[in-house]
Amino acid sequence: MALLNSVISWIMKKRIHQIELFIKYPHDVQHEWFKTLIFKANDTEWGKKYDYRSIRTIDQYRERVPISNYEEIKPFIDRTRAGEQNILWPSDIKWYAKSSGTTSDKSKFIPVSKHAIEECHFKGGKDLLSLYINSNPESLIFDGKNIAMGGSNRISEVNSESYYEGDLSAILIQNLPFWVEMHRTPSLAVALMDEWEEKIEKMAQITMHHDVTTMAGVPSWSIVLMKKVLELSGKENIKKVWPNFEVFFWGGVNFEPYRKQFNQLFGNETVNYWQTYNASEGFFGIQDRKDADDMLLMLDYGIFYEFMPMDQLDIENPKILGLNEVKLGVNYAIIISTNAGLWRYKIGDTIVFTSLHPYRIKVSGRTKNFINAVGEEVIVDNADKAIAIACEKCNVIVNEYTAGPVYSLSSNSACHEWIFEFEKAPNDLAAFVDSLDNALKSLNSDYEAKRYKNMVLNEPLVQVAPHGTFYKWLKMKSKLGGQHKVPRLANSREYLDEIIEILNKK
Repeated sequence: MALLNSVISWIMKKRIHQIELFIKYPHDVQHEWFKTLIFKANDTEWGKKYDYRSIRTIDQYRERVPISNYEEIKPFIDRTRAGEQNILWPSDIKWYAKSSGTTSDKSKFIPVSKHAIEECHFKGGKDLLSLYINSNPESLIFDGKNIAMGGSNRISEVNSESYYEGDLSAILIQNLPFWVEMHRTPSLAVALMDEWEEKIEKMAQITMHHDVTTMAGVPSWSIVLMKKVLELSGKENIKKVWPNFEVFFWGGVNFEPYRKQFNQLFGNETVNYWQTYNASEGFFGIQDRKDADDMLLMLDYGIFYEFMPMDQLDIENPKILGLNEVKLGVNYAIIISTNAGLWRYKIGDTIVFTSLHPYRIKVSGRTKNFINAVGEEVIVDNADKAIAIACEKCNVIVNEYTAGPVYSLSSNSACHEWIFEFEKAPNDLAAFVDSLDNALKSLNSDYEAKRYKNMVLNEPLVQVAPHGTFYKWLKMKSKLGGQHKVPRLANSREYLDEIIEILNKK
Protein backbone atom coordinates (compact mmCIF):
# COMPACT_ATOMS: atom_id res chain seq x y z
CA MET A 1 0.00 0.00 0.00
CA ALA A 2 2.89 2.36 0.73
CA LEU A 3 4.15 1.81 -2.85
CA LEU A 4 0.69 2.59 -4.28
CA ASN A 5 0.55 5.70 -2.12
CA SER A 6 3.91 6.85 -3.54
CA VAL A 7 2.89 6.19 -7.16
CA ILE A 8 -0.41 8.06 -6.87
CA SER A 9 1.27 10.93 -5.05
CA TRP A 10 3.86 11.18 -7.84
CA ILE A 11 1.13 11.33 -10.51
CA MET A 12 -0.72 14.02 -8.58
CA LYS A 13 2.41 16.15 -8.25
CA LYS A 14 2.83 16.19 -12.05
CA ARG A 15 -0.39 18.21 -12.30
CA ILE A 16 1.13 21.00 -10.19
CA HIS A 17 3.20 22.14 -13.19
CA GLN A 18 0.02 22.69 -15.25
CA ILE A 19 -1.58 24.59 -12.39
CA GLU A 20 1.48 26.79 -12.19
CA LEU A 21 1.01 27.63 -15.89
CA PHE A 22 -2.53 28.97 -15.48
CA ILE A 23 -1.37 30.86 -12.39
CA LYS A 24 1.33 32.49 -14.55
CA TYR A 25 -0.88 33.12 -17.61
CA PRO A 26 -4.45 33.42 -16.24
CA HIS A 27 -5.87 35.73 -18.90
CA ASP A 28 -4.43 33.73 -21.80
CA VAL A 29 -5.89 30.51 -20.39
CA GLN A 30 -9.32 32.08 -19.91
CA HIS A 31 -9.32 33.56 -23.42
CA GLU A 32 -8.46 30.18 -24.92
CA TRP A 33 -11.33 28.56 -23.08
CA PHE A 34 -13.67 31.32 -24.25
CA LYS A 35 -12.75 30.59 -27.90
CA THR A 36 -13.04 26.82 -27.37
CA LEU A 37 -16.50 27.03 -25.80
CA ILE A 38 -17.84 29.32 -28.53
CA PHE A 39 -16.42 27.10 -31.29
CA LYS A 40 -17.82 23.87 -29.83
CA ALA A 41 -21.31 25.35 -29.48
CA ASN A 42 -21.46 26.90 -32.98
CA ASP A 43 -24.03 24.43 -34.31
CA THR A 44 -26.17 24.03 -31.20
CA GLU A 45 -29.60 25.62 -31.18
CA TRP A 46 -28.33 28.20 -28.68
CA GLY A 47 -25.22 28.87 -30.78
CA LYS A 48 -27.28 29.45 -33.90
CA LYS A 49 -29.72 31.69 -32.03
CA TYR A 50 -26.87 34.05 -31.06
CA ASP A 51 -24.78 33.41 -34.19
CA TYR A 52 -21.75 32.09 -32.36
CA ARG A 53 -19.95 31.59 -35.70
CA SER A 54 -19.57 35.35 -36.11
CA ILE A 55 -18.42 36.07 -32.54
CA ARG A 56 -14.76 37.07 -32.51
CA THR A 57 -14.33 38.95 -29.26
CA ILE A 58 -15.49 38.81 -25.67
CA ASP A 59 -17.10 42.24 -26.12
CA GLN A 60 -19.22 40.86 -28.99
CA TYR A 61 -20.21 37.93 -26.79
CA ARG A 62 -21.33 40.27 -24.01
CA GLU A 63 -23.28 42.49 -26.39
CA ARG A 64 -25.09 39.57 -28.01
CA VAL A 65 -25.70 36.98 -25.30
CA PRO A 66 -27.82 37.99 -22.28
CA ILE A 67 -27.06 37.12 -18.67
CA SER A 68 -29.39 34.32 -17.62
CA ASN A 69 -30.60 32.68 -14.45
CA TYR A 70 -32.21 29.27 -14.06
CA GLU A 71 -35.75 30.42 -14.82
CA GLU A 72 -34.63 31.92 -18.13
CA ILE A 73 -32.62 28.89 -19.27
CA LYS A 74 -35.05 26.30 -17.84
CA PRO A 75 -37.12 25.83 -21.05
CA PHE A 76 -33.96 24.72 -22.89
CA ILE A 77 -32.98 22.37 -20.05
CA ASP A 78 -36.51 20.91 -19.94
CA ARG A 79 -36.27 20.06 -23.63
CA THR A 80 -32.99 18.19 -23.15
CA ARG A 81 -34.54 16.29 -20.24
CA ALA A 82 -37.39 15.37 -22.59
CA GLY A 83 -34.91 13.76 -24.99
CA GLU A 84 -33.87 16.56 -27.36
CA GLN A 85 -30.14 17.11 -27.81
CA ASN A 86 -27.76 19.66 -29.30
CA ILE A 87 -29.77 22.43 -27.65
CA LEU A 88 -27.26 24.07 -25.29
CA TRP A 89 -24.23 21.83 -25.83
CA PRO A 90 -23.23 19.52 -28.72
CA SER A 91 -22.69 16.29 -26.77
CA ASP A 92 -25.65 14.33 -25.41
CA ILE A 93 -26.62 15.32 -21.85
CA LYS A 94 -27.46 12.25 -19.79
CA TRP A 95 -26.78 13.56 -16.27
CA TYR A 96 -28.56 16.30 -14.32
CA ALA A 97 -27.42 17.57 -10.95
CA LYS A 98 -30.50 18.13 -8.81
CA SER A 99 -30.14 21.26 -6.70
CA SER A 100 -32.60 23.01 -4.41
CA GLY A 101 -31.29 26.50 -5.16
CA THR A 102 -33.40 29.61 -4.71
CA THR A 103 -35.78 29.43 -7.66
CA SER A 104 -39.56 29.23 -7.80
CA ASP A 105 -39.29 25.50 -8.53
CA LYS A 106 -38.72 22.93 -5.79
CA SER A 107 -35.59 21.72 -7.62
CA LYS A 108 -33.22 22.87 -10.31
CA PHE A 109 -31.82 20.37 -12.80
CA ILE A 110 -28.35 21.46 -13.88
CA PRO A 111 -27.03 19.72 -17.02
CA VAL A 112 -23.75 17.85 -16.53
CA SER A 113 -22.10 16.86 -19.82
CA LYS A 114 -19.39 14.26 -20.28
CA HIS A 115 -17.01 17.16 -20.85
CA ALA A 116 -18.03 18.73 -17.54
CA ILE A 117 -17.59 15.46 -15.65
CA GLU A 118 -14.13 14.78 -17.09
CA GLU A 119 -12.69 18.27 -17.67
CA CYS A 120 -14.20 19.99 -14.65
CA HIS A 121 -15.51 17.88 -11.77
CA PHE A 122 -13.11 14.92 -11.96
CA LYS A 123 -10.22 17.22 -12.81
CA GLY A 124 -11.13 19.29 -9.77
CA GLY A 125 -11.17 16.19 -7.59
CA LYS A 126 -7.70 15.18 -8.79
CA ASP A 127 -6.42 18.73 -8.37
CA LEU A 128 -7.78 18.81 -4.84
CA LEU A 129 -5.56 15.83 -4.03
CA SER A 130 -2.64 17.30 -6.00
CA LEU A 131 -2.74 20.63 -4.18
CA TYR A 132 -3.20 18.94 -0.82
CA ILE A 133 -0.25 16.60 -1.38
CA ASN A 134 1.85 19.48 -2.70
CA SER A 135 1.31 21.27 0.64
CA ASN A 136 1.58 18.06 2.69
CA PRO A 137 4.36 16.01 1.04
CA GLU A 138 4.44 13.48 3.90
CA SER A 139 0.76 12.64 3.44
CA LEU A 140 -0.35 9.01 3.68
CA ILE A 141 -3.99 9.50 2.73
CA PHE A 142 -3.90 6.76 0.09
CA ASP A 143 -2.90 4.19 2.70
CA GLY A 144 -6.48 4.18 3.97
CA LYS A 145 -10.09 4.65 2.88
CA ASN A 146 -12.05 7.76 1.93
CA ILE A 147 -15.64 8.54 2.87
CA ALA A 148 -17.60 10.74 0.46
CA MET A 149 -20.85 12.08 1.88
CA GLY A 150 -22.91 11.76 -1.30
CA GLY A 151 -26.64 12.16 -1.84
CA SER A 152 -29.11 9.85 -3.52
CA ASN A 153 -29.42 9.01 -7.18
CA ARG A 154 -32.32 7.73 -9.25
CA ILE A 155 -32.81 6.85 -12.92
CA SER A 156 -35.61 8.46 -14.93
CA GLU A 157 -36.69 7.15 -18.32
CA VAL A 158 -38.00 9.53 -20.95
CA ASN A 159 -38.90 8.56 -24.52
CA SER A 160 -37.41 5.08 -24.00
CA GLU A 161 -34.06 6.67 -23.18
CA SER A 162 -32.58 6.89 -19.72
CA TYR A 163 -31.16 9.97 -18.11
CA TYR A 164 -29.88 10.25 -14.59
CA GLU A 165 -30.59 12.83 -11.94
CA GLY A 166 -29.43 13.23 -8.37
CA ASP A 167 -27.18 15.25 -6.10
CA LEU A 168 -23.95 16.22 -7.84
CA SER A 169 -21.97 14.25 -5.26
CA ALA A 170 -23.98 11.14 -6.13
CA ILE A 171 -23.46 11.65 -9.87
CA LEU A 172 -19.72 11.88 -9.32
CA ILE A 173 -19.66 8.82 -7.06
CA GLN A 174 -21.55 6.91 -9.76
CA ASN A 175 -18.86 7.81 -12.32
CA LEU A 176 -15.70 7.49 -10.24
CA PRO A 177 -12.64 5.91 -11.91
CA PHE A 178 -11.54 2.51 -10.64
CA TRP A 179 -8.50 3.78 -8.72
CA VAL A 180 -10.74 6.05 -6.63
CA GLU A 181 -13.26 3.26 -6.11
CA MET A 182 -10.51 1.14 -4.56
CA HIS A 183 -10.08 3.67 -1.76
CA ARG A 184 -13.73 4.49 -1.07
CA THR A 185 -16.03 3.23 1.67
CA PRO A 186 -18.86 2.23 2.00
CA SER A 187 -20.10 0.38 -1.09
CA LEU A 188 -21.88 2.21 -3.90
CA ALA A 189 -25.20 0.63 -2.90
CA VAL A 190 -25.00 2.18 0.57
CA ALA A 191 -23.45 5.48 -0.50
CA LEU A 192 -26.37 6.17 -2.89
CA MET A 193 -29.24 5.07 -0.66
CA ASP A 194 -32.31 7.33 -0.83
CA GLU A 195 -33.39 7.04 2.81
CA TRP A 196 -30.90 9.31 4.54
CA GLU A 197 -31.43 8.23 8.14
CA GLU A 198 -31.02 4.56 7.26
CA LYS A 199 -27.98 5.44 5.13
CA ILE A 200 -26.25 7.23 8.04
CA GLU A 201 -26.81 4.16 10.23
CA LYS A 202 -25.39 1.76 7.64
CA MET A 203 -22.49 4.03 6.72
CA ALA A 204 -21.50 4.24 10.38
CA GLN A 205 -21.77 0.47 10.86
CA ILE A 206 -19.53 -0.18 7.87
CA THR A 207 -16.97 2.63 8.04
CA MET A 208 -16.18 2.23 11.73
CA HIS A 209 -14.39 -1.02 10.83
CA HIS A 210 -12.17 0.54 8.12
CA ASP A 211 -8.96 2.54 8.32
CA VAL A 212 -10.44 5.85 7.19
CA THR A 213 -7.90 8.58 6.41
CA THR A 214 -10.07 11.16 4.63
CA MET A 215 -13.64 12.36 4.47
CA ALA A 216 -15.28 14.77 2.04
CA GLY A 217 -18.64 16.46 2.45
CA VAL A 218 -20.77 19.25 3.87
CA PRO A 219 -19.69 19.78 7.53
CA SER A 220 -23.16 19.46 9.09
CA TRP A 221 -23.88 16.02 7.61
CA SER A 222 -20.36 14.80 8.23
CA ILE A 223 -20.84 15.63 11.92
CA VAL A 224 -24.04 13.55 11.93
CA LEU A 225 -22.13 10.55 10.57
CA MET A 226 -19.21 10.88 12.98
CA LYS A 227 -21.54 11.18 15.97
CA LYS A 228 -23.29 8.00 14.84
CA VAL A 229 -19.90 6.26 14.53
CA LEU A 230 -19.04 7.27 18.11
CA GLU A 231 -22.45 6.14 19.34
CA LEU A 232 -22.10 2.69 17.74
CA SER A 233 -18.41 2.21 18.56
CA GLY A 234 -18.56 3.48 22.11
CA LYS A 235 -15.30 5.37 21.52
CA GLU A 236 -14.66 8.79 23.02
CA ASN A 237 -13.46 10.47 19.83
CA ILE A 238 -13.04 9.75 16.12
CA LYS A 239 -9.27 9.34 16.37
CA LYS A 240 -9.90 6.30 18.58
CA VAL A 241 -11.95 4.79 15.72
CA TRP A 242 -9.85 6.02 12.79
CA PRO A 243 -6.36 6.61 14.26
CA ASN A 244 -4.84 7.50 10.86
CA PHE A 245 -7.48 10.05 9.91
CA GLU A 246 -5.64 12.94 8.24
CA VAL A 247 -7.90 15.42 6.43
CA PHE A 248 -11.49 16.55 6.11
CA PHE A 249 -12.28 18.07 2.69
CA TRP A 250 -15.19 20.46 3.06
CA GLY A 251 -17.22 22.93 1.06
CA GLY A 252 -20.65 24.42 0.65
CA VAL A 253 -20.75 26.50 3.85
CA ASN A 254 -18.44 28.48 6.11
CA PHE A 255 -16.47 26.04 8.24
CA GLU A 256 -15.86 28.33 11.21
CA PRO A 257 -19.18 27.69 13.00
CA TYR A 258 -18.33 23.95 12.91
CA ARG A 259 -14.62 24.06 13.75
CA LYS A 260 -15.01 23.60 17.53
CA GLN A 261 -17.29 20.60 17.04
CA PHE A 262 -14.83 18.97 14.65
CA ASN A 263 -11.94 19.59 17.01
CA GLN A 264 -13.91 17.97 19.84
CA LEU A 265 -14.91 15.01 17.67
CA PHE A 266 -11.24 14.42 16.85
CA GLY A 267 -10.23 14.74 20.51
CA ASN A 268 -8.40 17.98 19.71
CA GLU A 269 -5.75 15.95 17.87
CA THR A 270 -4.16 17.35 14.71
CA VAL A 271 -6.39 17.01 11.64
CA ASN A 272 -6.22 19.05 8.44
CA TYR A 273 -9.29 20.88 7.14
CA TRP A 274 -9.12 21.60 3.41
CA GLN A 275 -11.60 23.80 1.54
CA THR A 276 -13.16 23.29 -1.90
CA TYR A 277 -15.70 25.21 -3.95
CA ASN A 278 -17.60 22.63 -5.96
CA ALA A 279 -21.16 23.41 -7.06
CA SER A 280 -23.63 21.67 -9.37
CA GLU A 281 -22.66 24.13 -12.09
CA GLY A 282 -18.92 23.55 -11.86
CA PHE A 283 -15.77 23.12 -9.76
CA PHE A 284 -14.49 26.63 -9.12
CA GLY A 285 -11.94 26.79 -6.33
CA ILE A 286 -9.52 24.74 -4.22
CA GLN A 287 -7.46 25.66 -1.17
CA ASP A 288 -3.80 25.59 -2.24
CA ARG A 289 -1.98 26.48 0.99
CA LYS A 290 -1.95 25.09 4.51
CA ASP A 291 -4.02 27.02 7.05
CA ALA A 292 -5.41 29.36 4.34
CA ASP A 293 -8.98 30.60 4.43
CA ASP A 294 -9.20 31.28 0.69
CA MET A 295 -9.03 29.22 -2.50
CA LEU A 296 -7.22 29.29 -5.82
CA LEU A 297 -9.66 30.09 -8.64
CA MET A 298 -9.30 27.16 -11.07
CA LEU A 299 -9.05 28.58 -14.58
CA ASP A 300 -8.63 25.57 -16.89
CA TYR A 301 -11.77 23.54 -16.21
CA GLY A 302 -13.85 24.47 -19.27
CA ILE A 303 -15.38 27.51 -17.56
CA PHE A 304 -15.18 31.12 -18.74
CA TYR A 305 -15.66 33.57 -15.88
CA GLU A 306 -17.28 36.99 -15.66
CA PHE A 307 -18.12 39.01 -12.57
CA MET A 308 -20.94 41.38 -11.66
CA PRO A 309 -20.33 43.90 -8.85
CA MET A 310 -23.15 43.55 -6.32
CA ASP A 311 -24.10 47.21 -6.70
CA GLN A 312 -25.03 46.34 -10.31
CA LEU A 313 -27.29 43.42 -9.33
CA ASP A 314 -30.66 45.10 -9.91
CA ILE A 315 -29.59 47.36 -12.78
CA GLU A 316 -31.14 46.69 -16.20
CA ASN A 317 -27.83 46.85 -18.08
CA PRO A 318 -25.24 45.99 -15.42
CA LYS A 319 -21.51 46.51 -15.92
CA ILE A 320 -19.91 43.08 -16.20
CA LEU A 321 -16.20 42.64 -15.58
CA GLY A 322 -13.61 40.23 -16.86
CA LEU A 323 -11.01 38.55 -14.69
CA ASN A 324 -8.50 41.24 -15.59
CA GLU A 325 -10.81 43.98 -14.22
CA VAL A 326 -11.68 42.68 -10.75
CA LYS A 327 -10.49 44.33 -7.54
CA LEU A 328 -9.69 43.09 -4.05
CA GLY A 329 -12.36 43.15 -1.36
CA VAL A 330 -15.35 43.77 -3.65
CA ASN A 331 -18.42 41.51 -3.59
CA TYR A 332 -19.05 39.98 -7.03
CA ALA A 333 -21.77 37.72 -8.34
CA ILE A 334 -20.20 34.97 -10.47
CA ILE A 335 -21.29 34.57 -14.10
CA ILE A 336 -20.12 31.47 -15.95
CA SER A 337 -20.13 29.98 -19.43
CA THR A 338 -19.40 26.25 -19.29
CA ASN A 339 -18.73 23.03 -21.17
CA ALA A 340 -22.17 21.80 -20.10
CA GLY A 341 -24.01 24.55 -21.99
CA LEU A 342 -24.61 27.18 -19.33
CA TRP A 343 -24.13 30.51 -21.10
CA ARG A 344 -23.49 33.71 -19.12
CA TYR A 345 -25.25 31.94 -16.28
CA LYS A 346 -25.56 33.69 -12.91
CA ILE A 347 -25.15 30.89 -10.37
CA GLY A 348 -26.29 32.90 -7.36
CA ASP A 349 -23.05 32.80 -5.37
CA THR A 350 -21.04 35.86 -4.40
CA ILE A 351 -17.28 35.90 -3.97
CA VAL A 352 -14.54 38.28 -2.88
CA PHE A 353 -11.03 38.25 -4.33
CA THR A 354 -8.35 37.98 -1.66
CA SER A 355 -5.44 37.96 -4.12
CA LEU A 356 -4.95 38.94 -7.77
CA HIS A 357 -1.53 37.29 -8.26
CA PRO A 358 -2.61 34.50 -8.31
CA TYR A 359 -6.38 34.84 -8.32
CA ARG A 360 -7.68 33.60 -4.99
CA ILE A 361 -11.24 33.92 -3.72
CA LYS A 362 -13.51 33.49 -0.73
CA VAL A 363 -17.21 32.68 -0.99
CA SER A 364 -19.05 35.56 0.67
CA GLY A 365 -22.67 34.39 0.29
CA ARG A 366 -25.55 34.21 -2.14
CA THR A 367 -27.12 36.92 -4.25
CA LYS A 368 -30.42 36.10 -2.51
CA ASN A 369 -29.12 35.05 0.92
CA PHE A 370 -28.73 38.35 2.73
CA ILE A 371 -30.75 40.67 4.96
CA ASN A 372 -31.34 44.19 3.78
CA ALA A 373 -34.37 45.37 5.75
CA VAL A 374 -33.25 49.01 6.11
CA GLY A 375 -30.12 49.25 3.97
CA GLU A 376 -27.79 47.31 6.28
CA GLU A 377 -26.90 44.67 3.64
CA VAL A 378 -25.76 41.91 5.99
CA ILE A 379 -24.33 38.98 4.00
CA VAL A 380 -23.59 35.41 5.08
CA ASP A 381 -19.88 36.14 5.41
CA ASN A 382 -20.70 38.89 7.97
CA ALA A 383 -22.99 36.55 9.87
CA ASP A 384 -20.56 33.61 10.01
CA LYS A 385 -17.69 35.79 11.20
CA ALA A 386 -19.84 37.56 13.81
CA ILE A 387 -21.11 34.24 15.16
CA ALA A 388 -17.55 32.90 15.37
CA ILE A 389 -16.52 35.98 17.39
CA ALA A 390 -19.54 35.69 19.71
CA CYS A 391 -18.96 31.95 20.18
CA GLU A 392 -15.32 32.51 21.12
CA LYS A 393 -16.19 35.27 23.54
CA CYS A 394 -19.05 33.40 25.24
CA ASN A 395 -17.63 29.85 25.00
CA VAL A 396 -20.50 28.69 22.80
CA ILE A 397 -20.82 26.16 19.98
CA VAL A 398 -23.51 26.70 17.31
CA ASN A 399 -24.96 23.74 15.42
CA GLU A 400 -27.19 25.60 12.97
CA TYR A 401 -28.78 29.00 12.53
CA THR A 402 -30.97 31.07 10.26
CA ALA A 403 -32.01 34.71 10.32
CA GLY A 404 -34.39 37.13 8.66
CA PRO A 405 -36.02 40.54 9.10
CA VAL A 406 -38.72 41.72 11.51
CA TYR A 407 -40.56 44.90 10.53
CA SER A 408 -42.21 46.99 13.26
CA LEU A 409 -45.88 47.75 12.72
CA SER A 410 -45.78 50.74 15.04
CA SER A 411 -42.66 52.56 13.80
CA ASN A 412 -40.21 52.78 10.93
CA SER A 413 -37.70 50.58 12.73
CA ALA A 414 -36.93 46.92 12.18
CA CYS A 415 -34.69 44.22 13.62
CA HIS A 416 -33.14 40.89 12.72
CA GLU A 417 -34.59 37.70 14.15
CA TRP A 418 -32.20 34.79 14.63
CA ILE A 419 -32.93 31.16 15.46
CA PHE A 420 -29.96 29.26 16.89
CA GLU A 421 -29.57 25.59 17.62
CA PHE A 422 -26.65 25.21 20.00
CA GLU A 423 -24.33 22.29 20.57
CA LYS A 424 -23.14 24.18 23.64
CA ALA A 425 -25.58 26.88 24.71
CA PRO A 426 -24.51 30.19 26.27
CA ASN A 427 -24.80 30.57 30.03
CA ASP A 428 -25.98 34.12 29.43
CA LEU A 429 -28.05 34.45 26.25
CA ALA A 430 -28.20 38.24 26.54
CA ALA A 431 -24.40 38.43 26.59
CA PHE A 432 -24.23 36.22 23.49
CA VAL A 433 -26.74 38.45 21.67
CA ASP A 434 -24.77 41.54 22.67
CA SER A 435 -21.53 39.97 21.42
CA LEU A 436 -23.18 39.01 18.13
CA ASP A 437 -24.57 42.51 17.68
CA ASN A 438 -21.24 44.19 18.42
CA ALA A 439 -19.38 41.82 16.11
CA LEU A 440 -21.77 42.63 13.26
CA LYS A 441 -21.20 46.34 13.89
CA SER A 442 -17.45 45.83 13.67
CA LEU A 443 -17.75 43.87 10.42
CA ASN A 444 -20.39 45.89 8.56
CA SER A 445 -20.40 49.68 8.66
CA ASP A 446 -23.89 49.87 7.15
CA TYR A 447 -25.23 47.66 9.94
CA GLU A 448 -23.39 49.79 12.51
CA ALA A 449 -24.90 52.98 11.10
CA LYS A 450 -28.43 51.58 11.08
CA ARG A 451 -28.03 50.30 14.66
CA TYR A 452 -27.06 53.77 15.97
CA LYS A 453 -29.19 54.40 19.08
CA ASN A 454 -31.82 51.95 17.77
CA MET A 455 -33.10 54.70 15.50
CA VAL A 456 -33.53 52.51 12.40
CA LEU A 457 -32.56 48.99 13.38
CA ASN A 458 -33.21 47.56 16.83
CA GLU A 459 -31.05 45.00 18.63
CA PRO A 460 -31.30 41.39 17.38
CA LEU A 461 -34.11 39.13 18.53
CA VAL A 462 -32.81 35.62 19.26
CA GLN A 463 -34.72 32.37 19.74
CA VAL A 464 -33.10 29.14 20.93
CA ALA A 465 -34.29 26.00 19.15
CA PRO A 466 -34.09 22.56 20.79
CA HIS A 467 -31.54 20.12 19.42
CA GLY A 468 -32.80 18.52 16.20
CA THR A 469 -35.12 21.34 15.14
CA PHE A 470 -33.28 22.17 11.92
CA TYR A 471 -32.99 18.46 11.15
CA LYS A 472 -36.78 18.21 11.41
CA TRP A 473 -37.17 21.23 9.15
CA LEU A 474 -34.88 19.69 6.51
CA LYS A 475 -36.77 16.41 6.77
CA MET A 476 -40.11 18.22 6.42
CA LYS A 477 -38.77 19.88 3.25
CA SER A 478 -37.42 16.52 1.92
CA LYS A 479 -33.91 17.94 2.04
CA LEU A 480 -32.05 15.49 4.22
CA GLY A 481 -28.44 14.81 3.30
CA GLY A 482 -26.45 15.36 0.15
CA GLN A 483 -25.72 18.99 -0.62
CA HIS A 484 -28.79 20.35 1.18
CA LYS A 485 -27.98 23.00 3.75
CA VAL A 486 -29.87 25.23 6.14
CA PRO A 487 -30.31 28.67 4.48
CA ARG A 488 -28.41 31.10 6.68
CA LEU A 489 -29.97 34.45 5.79
CA ALA A 490 -33.02 35.57 3.86
CA ASN A 491 -34.58 38.94 3.18
CA SER A 492 -37.99 37.42 3.82
CA ARG A 493 -39.47 35.42 6.70
CA GLU A 494 -40.15 32.25 4.72
CA TYR A 495 -37.61 30.03 6.49
CA LEU A 496 -38.01 31.70 9.88
CA ASP A 497 -41.77 31.23 9.93
CA GLU A 498 -41.54 27.57 8.90
CA ILE A 499 -39.07 26.83 11.70
CA ILE A 500 -41.06 28.90 14.22
CA GLU A 501 -44.10 26.77 13.33
CA ILE A 502 -42.12 23.67 14.31
CA LEU A 503 -41.13 25.36 17.59
CA ASN A 504 -44.73 26.34 18.32
CA LYS A 505 -45.92 22.76 17.80
CA LYS A 506 -43.59 21.73 20.61
